Amino acid sequence: MIPGHGNSYAQAAPHFCLTANTMAHQRDNRVLPGIFAIAILLRLAAAVYFGDSTDPAIDEFSYSALAARVADGHGFSFDEDWYPFTPAGTLTAHWSFLYTGFVAAIYAIAGYHPLVVRLVQSILGGILLPWLAYHLTKRLFPARHSVAVIAAACTAIYAYFILYAALLMTETFFIAALLWSLERAMALAGSGDGQAAWRWETAATLGVSLGLAALLRQSILPWVALLFVWLLAKAFTGRESSNQLHLRVRRGGMVVATGLIILLFILPFTVRNYLAYGELMLLNSNAGYAMYSAQHPLHGTDFQAFTAAPLPQELLGQGLNEAQWDRALMARGIDFVLADPIRYFRLSASRLLDYFEFWPTETTLLHNAGRLLSFTLFLPAFVAGIWTAARQNRRQSRDRVGLWRRPAGLVFLFMLFYTVLHIFTWAMPRYRLPVDAVAMPFAALALQEAGQWVRRSRTKGWRLMGYQVNEPNPAPKDGHG
Repeated sequence: MIPGHGNSYAQAAPHFCLTANTMAHQRDNRVLPGIFAIAILLRLAAAVYFGDSTDPAIDEFSYSALAARVADGHGFSFDEDWYPFTPAGTLTAHWSFLYTGFVAAIYAIAGYHPLVVRLVQSILGGILLPWLAYHLTKRLFPARHSVAVIAAACTAIYAYFILYAALLMTETFFIAALLWSLERAMALAGSGDGQAAWRWETAATLGVSLGLAALLRQSILPWVALLFVWLLAKAFTGRESSNQLHLRVRRGGMVVATGLIILLFILPFTVRNYLAYGELMLLNSNAGYAMYSAQHPLHGTDFQAFTAAPLPQELLGQGLNEAQWDRALMARGIDFVLADPIRYFRLSASRLLDYFEFWPTETTLLHNAGRLLSFTLFLPAFVAGIWTAARQNRRQSRDRVGLWRRPAGLVFLFMLFYTVLHIFTWAMPRYRLPVDAVAMPFAALALQEAGQWVRRSRTKGWRLMGYQVNEPNPAPKDGHG
């Protein structure tokens, strides 16, 4: 430091930081529209390829048929007996109410044209997923602006995201709600980027994002319970003014408010289910059958993801409604586990292959290509990025518990919990897609680190050859969430 100029440098530092941030935002505003355009075009191409009909072998066939009935004024019902236990003409709660309503609204406007749904969903997915991946990455790595742009670009071209954006299934919107909720949770608890934490409006948007996620796929609810434990731990053990009781109570109140907003999203459908069945059922009637079918002895110790277990013969003639079916099948699924725990653990171990499948299989050429151009291609970057972020966060944490309290720790916790949840219930590659999306910031981190290594190696090579090279300032190593 030059004598006598310390104060001027200290005063100028915030200005330099502000200028750098402004330049980064301006650059992002120029690059992101191009990323969105590429994402939309790729998804639109997939939508046109799938066309104006639905595949009877996957869930989009059921969503399309149910939405057509809703659009025609018949309510949430089918005109014939439907998988797994819905009689013709009776109200069903097996499928996502929110997503069915989305498809039904488009059918009501444009007529029965699945292609129109595909096109609308492709446009929305092409914007939402890269945009939310960008903002989640900024929360995780606030000092590395380019990583967020790389994450958005990777999300735009990830083949499985392109494929499922063109299918009439909940994946795209569920992943979007999930990314938004994780970004909001970090914003609420403080992401280390200097922005104000523990604000009521942030708690409200977190509640909205989780409420939407629950209406799209109720399997998020166990994670919501664990997320609340994480938030409450942050609320009551934060170092900032942690000795002030009123601040702790205020933060705890925000977590409670988030939970109440989620309940406001779910409650209307709980009331609807009670009026329809005379039984209390929170949301959908699919958890019981999933537990029953996935643990059924017909699998032995080798899980068959596309094998649906037959309904118990002794229950078929009892006239059960969906709420009663859900409870009865959940009880039988648990009985399968308790009757032979060793078989259950071996069966669950076999689901690891179904969940992390990255090699070609006997599925269609399109799905094999999608798998190879997404998870298989990105797997090294996922692993390298997670290891790099964990190592850097571990150095900044005083102990192992401190790592899990950091924003990156929240993401690690979600990936671990959601993976274990499906391994011990029902696992398929598409159930892993939310974890892929959440891991994309770490893949972007690995790609940026690799790019910097290549530049450093190239610069070193030129210098060894006698050339003078002006190397740009390296990206800061700190600032990780």
